[in-house]
Amino acid sequence: MQRLPRTILPRALACALLLVAAPLRAGIRVDIDGVDGELKRNVEAFLSVARYKDRDKLEEDTVVRLYNRINEEVRSALKPLGYYEPQVKATYESENKDNNWRVRISVEPGKPVVVESAELRIEGPGADDPVFRQVRELGGLRKGVRLNHGSYEQAKGDLQRIAAAYGYLDAKLLENELKVDPAAHRADIRLRMNTGPRYHFGQILIEQSVIRPELMRRFMRFQEGEPYNTALLLRTQFALDDSLYFSTVEVLPQQRDPQTLSVPVKISAEKGRRAFSIGAGYGTDTGARGTFGWTDSRINDRGHRFRVQVQASNITRRIDSRYDIPIGDPAVERLSMQFTDRTEDISDLKVTELSLTPSVTQVIGHWQRVLSVAATHTQTDDGSTLQAANLLVPGISYASVPEGYLGETLFSRGFYADLIGSTHVLGSDADFLRLHVQGERVFDLQPQWHVLLRGELGASLTHNFDRLPGIYRFFAGGDRSVRGFAYNSLSPVESVVLRGQSTPSERNVGGRNLLVGSTELVRDLPRNFAVATFFDIGNAFDKLGDPMAYSAGIGMRYRLPVVSIGLDIAQPLSQSGSPRLHLNISPKL
Repeated sequence: MQRLPRTILPRALACALLLVAAPLRAGIRVDIDGVDGELKRNVEAFLSVARYKDRDKLEEDTVVRLYNRINEEVRSALKPLGYYEPQVKATYESENKDNNWRVRISVEPGKPVVVESAELRIEGPGADDPVFRQVRELGGLRKGVRLNHGSYEQAKGDLQRIAAAYGYLDAKLLENELKVDPAAHRADIRLRMNTGPRYHFGQILIEQSVIRPELMRRFMRFQEGEPYNTALLLRTQFALDDSLYFSTVEVLPQQRDPQTLSVPVKISAEKGRRAFSIGAGYGTDTGARGTFGWTDSRINDRGHRFRVQVQASNITRRIDSRYDIPIGDPAVERLSMQFTDRTEDISDLKVTELSLTPSVTQVIGHWQRVLSVAATHTQTDDGSTLQAANLLVPGISYASVPEGYLGETLFSRGFYADLIGSTHVLGSDADFLRLHVQGERVFDLQPQWHVLLRGELGASLTHNFDRLPGIYRFFAGGDRSVRGFAYNSLSPVESVVLRGQSTPSERNVGGRNLLVGSTELVRDLPRNFAVATFFDIGNAFDKLGDPMAYSAGIGMRYRLPVVSIGLDIAQPLSQSGSPRLHLNISPKL
């Protein structure tokens, strides 16, 4: 993390504000009066002249050609929204000698066409099926509302789409009529569909020799005889793809059988290969960092898999290996055995960890639960003494997962909590109970404006904190904590006489508790850029009432499918200090 001159923060803030607020130079400036909201957006979408606003030095004959289209284009834009008799006035003029132009358009929409009657009838065996409820509740199909052609087309399309998706494969649209009387400013809508019978899943043919048939069937989201649903076909496809057992997977419905009202399904798959991954990045917290991973996704036909991952940076070295055995629903549940070898500099502590951790991962509703017991050998070196500990650490964690989760990698979690602890009764060298909770949520204020809220809470109970290994202590500060402060630099300090010295030094030793909060306002920009301003607060501490550290700053974001770059400048506010630069680059190779 790099210190910056104090004058850079206000300068950077001014530049960011200019990026958000500064208008682009335009060849044609288009002003539209008389309409706003949905009407104005549709007019702008139809106007040819609006598509030339970023071009410089347009000749007058081009402007005249675009100007002559305005009246008809405005009428075409308002008609689908119920305005059949608008009055349109337009003028244009040159603003300067550089052939930049200004076009003024004044629109009087007139009296709208109103829906006088709207009839939506669903007949047949599926008439009362709740899957059609969303079509029945469309606001644009009610008497007295302004006519919207889009609502009518949406209702017609939704009826056919829902019927096909939920197995009403013989459904027919018997009537689809929109009558408009512009002179009387009224419209009449009539939609009538007969669903026909609902089909069910028929024979399921599976062609693969990668895993055992009974394991393959546990991945399926549907069974023979259940009502047909295309969403379940897709979910089965995704579950098999995400399993990594296969290089290719096809889950395809076959020709339906009107006699038995069934749809056979064919599933074919080819064996996947062993895979490796390489990742590199840079962060002001870690410096340069790299990751290498190797995965054998199919050890045997029972679906066992093995993975090794090596991570290294300026402050850490870590090797993880894990053997997984699918259980229950194999897409999301497993029995695992993980071995970890880690060495890390955590602020002023140097810690090592060797652990063997069996665990059971399950998904219950919207929650992923992991039950584990870690046999751990760890060392903590504070520069004065080296403390070793052997522990048996049971734990339980809960993490929120999205609806329909099928085991895919999650790059962010809305909520995560883990509770671990140990005691001498289990033969451990330390007694403690530790809770760690993290949460994050994004609120969309407008299409281009977002608020990110992030929080972190930690608490530990122990009779002898000096015996608590460093890997279980709390620290704050850094890119994902309180920006403006060095990585893991916020924690209680102790006076320690370092080896080879005669006078004590202040050292960060970690805290019993942790509290961190962040609020970030983000404005999207073109070309995958965004600017942000933020306020962070938090600290690691031993008792309530200890002071909090806080900071504020601005940042730039650049987001692409293969790389994410974040650049923040944060100014500490709770104590004197220069702004700090936080850079995080995380490509996926």
